[in-house]
Amino acid sequence: MTLPSDRAGISASDPVHDAEIAARLFLSSLAGFKGMVLRGASPARDAMVAALQDALTQAGQPVRRLPGHVDDERLLGGIDIAASLSSGRSVHQTGLLQQCAGGVLIVPMAERLDPAVSGKLAQALDTGDGPALVLLDDGSEDDDAPPANLLERCAFHCDLSTSRSRSVSDMEGSAAKPCAPLDSEAREALAGTAQALGIASLRPLLFAADAALAHALLAGRNHASKEDLAAAVRLVLAPRATQLPDFADTPPEDQPEPPPPPPDTGDQSDSEDQPVPDGPLEEMLVEAAKAAIPADLLAALAQGHAPRRVTGGGTGKRRKSGLRGKPLGARPGMPRGGMRLALIDTLRAAVPWQEVRRREANVGDDAPIQMRKSDLRIRRFEDKAARVTIFAVDASGSAAAARLAEAKGAVELMLAQAYVTRSEVALVAFRGEQAETLLPPTRSLTRARRALSELPGGGGTPLAMGLDEARACADAAAQKGRTPSLVILTDGRANLTRTGEPGRKQAGEDAIASAKAIARAGYDALVIDISARACPEGAALAQAMNARFLALPRADARQIHSAIEAVQPAGRAAA
Repeated sequence: MTLPSDRAGISASDPVHDAEIAARLFLSSLAGFKGMVLRGASPARDAMVAALQDALTQAGQPVRRLPGHVDDERLLGGIDIAASLSSGRSVHQTGLLQQCAGGVLIVPMAERLDPAVSGKLAQALDTGDGPALVLLDDGSEDDDAPPANLLERCAFHCDLSTSRSRSVSDMEGSAAKPCAPLDSEAREALAGTAQALGIASLRPLLFAADAALAHALLAGRNHASKEDLAAAVRLVLAPRATQLPDFADTPPEDQPEPPPPPPDTGDQSDSEDQPVPDGPLEEMLVEAAKAAIPADLLAALAQGHAPRRVTGGGTGKRRKSGLRGKPLGARPGMPRGGMRLALIDTLRAAVPWQEVRRREANVGDDAPIQMRKSDLRIRRFEDKAARVTIFAVDASGSAAAARLAEAKGAVELMLAQAYVTRSEVALVAFRGEQAETLLPPTRSLTRARRALSELPGGGGTPLAMGLDEARACADAAAQKGRTPSLVILTDGRANLTRTGEPGRKQAGEDAIASAKAIARAGYDALVIDISARACPEGAALAQAMNARFLALPRADARQIHSAIEAVQPAGRAAA
């Protein structure tokens, strides 16, 4: 097997070009590279998967696809209920991991993979007893990605979403051949490049070293050259970059290369006095990595923004349920209190003991199944609670009209996605000598618009009352199984106490006490200071509330909505 040559109509800048090289390296050592990630649904990816399947089939290596809702028995193996009941003895069935051991397991929609399944796949990769993985990542956003534990263990990450190719060249497997190990200079250059790219894990560094050797073998060399090291950096390290390399100490491009070392004369003392230069090789590899990083990611790294690779949706907290939701594995227990019996799992637990139990009961093989209390299994489900965003708006003072208009727009934008994220909104307004819930938690856009159109403004600032009312609304939502989060729009300057009496000092102390009560309740909160000029009272209120703080003096509805989404990341909302 050799490296791919440039095909007609396919530019070397097309990501499928490097993906073909990565696929050939992957096929040369499935156990060594463990897996590859193919991101972006495209004709190029479909052709790549088909070529990999053909190459594995021709080599006699098993290849399977992971079902979307695979259970432990299908994945790891277990008791075949139908065969066991018909034969009267336990019959074991092999799982997917065992069926394709030494081959490849293709994982469609890897960005939606269940954490429990990804943990079992990662364990199989670590032990070496299972197959290598091909993760098909269909995520459209940076946050949509396969589980981090599998990304860490797959050597090659290929993004084919921008590829214009509709075909790939034929591939074939090849047996591993001996190759001279990397010298110290090459290893130090790879390590320096990984450090410059912000890669802290050792696994990518080991993958890069193996990729350099495999690339040399595919090119017909028995030792790794600079070209092989550059290819390893481009294929393994560059897609994992979390920071932009620092070129502050890089010498000018027109600086002449250092003279070659003198020939070995056998005098060890002379050779030891001249250090081996390690700068040029490392700089060359860093430049290769920089050239391989996509332009959009390169711009993000230049601004100091590392790619976010988390999973989850904008829904509420996950909670265990016995009645509805996403099915989880069954567990031992009695089917009472509303819990449902998992019949198949119960039979699977009882079948292996039938021969022993029939012998103890002195009955024949045609006797009914002998059940025990310990065999009973109950179903488990995972239900996601709805998220409730509670807006507490300071409707006092001369700026009330602008604030209320911004809050109305933000509430309508939140409701626009309510049916997608199963979220609800509520509105609390405080002004004059009172605070009231104008809009209870709802997903009805018509009801929200009606309440918002009648929202009053003007008067004093009973901030403590508003915070207490917002916390009461959050408590009521939490008691109904929802996940509340608070958004406080205020300048933080209170002038009415909790009892409605004037006095800035006491009003400020009451507001801080109410904020600390919200912090003790553990609710996710955001304080938005929308005064004309940011003031310290807003930041102090957020600190007492253990909340995030944003100063948006000239925010509009869309800015407030974007701020709420930014400070309520998916990872925290679904934790």
